[in-house]
Amino acid sequence: MIRIWAKVVKNNKIKKQYVLEKSENMDYSMFFEYLREICENLDIATPVLIKTHLFNYAKYNVVRFSADDFMESIDFDKLVLENIFV
Repeated sequence: MIRIWAKVVKNNKIKKQYVLEKSENMDYSMFFEYLREICENLDIATPVLIKTHLFNYAKYNVVRFSADDFMESIDFDKLVLENIFV
């Protein structure tokens, strides 16, 4: 089961949050689709996903996207995705 807690953070405060839940097992080749669905539900732009982001999520169960990771300007400081263990 997949549970990813997404937080939009501005000035060290959570402005928006969303939990993505899927009944399937984690498939890292589908991670961009999970990210796209999360961003769609949060009504924010989707950041660029690079290999380092995947490695951080796989190794540390957390990934942070800063303003540099977005092609569009954003009105928050970072997007944080955390794995929620079931």
